[in-house]
Amino acid sequence: MIEKILRKVEDTLHLAGCLGLVGVAVLINADILLRLIANRPVQIQFELTELYLMPALATLSLSRVFRDGGHLALDIGPETLPGIFGLVVEKARLLLPAAFFACVTYMSAKFAWGAFAHNEIEYGVIDWPLGWAYAVAPLGCGVLVLRLIHDVFRSSEPDLTR
Repeated sequence: MIEKILRKVEDTLHLAGCLGLVGVAVLINADILLRLIANRPVQIQFELTELYLMPALATLSLSRVFRDGGHLALDIGPETLPGIFGLVVEKARLLLPAAFFACVTYMSAKFAWGAFAHNEIEYGVIDWPLGWAYAVAPLGCGVLVLRLIHDVFRSSEPDLTR
C-alpha cells in the first residue's frame, strides 16, 4: 500500500514538474516571438520562470526519475556483492543519499518557512510571494527521501511493474 501511495505522489509531482518545463518553453518562446513581432516582451516571463517554474522542474521529478533509474550514476564497483557485505553496501547506497537529501529537505523547508513567516516578496511587475517559490524544493527532496528509505526496507525482489 505504501508503494502505491508513493507512486501516485511521485507521478503527480512528476507531472507538475513536466508541466513546469512546458510552461518554461511556452513563456520563453512567447517572449521571443513577441519581442520580434511586436517589440513587447512578456512582462512576467523572467520572474515566473526563475522563481517558480525552474525550481519546480528541477526538484519535483527527483523521486520519480530515481524510481525509474533515470539519473546518471558512476559505478565504482560491481552492482551486487555477495553475502552480508553486499547487503550492507546496497543499503548504504540508499541511506547515504537519503541522509543528504533529508538535510536538504530540512534546510530548504526552514528557508521556505522563513519566507512564509516574514511574507517575503520579490517585487516586479507583479509582487511574487517567495514562500511558494521556495516550497517546491523541500517537497521534491522530501518525497525522494521517502523513496530512498522505502527502497531500503522493501524486499530485494525486482519490481516488474516499472
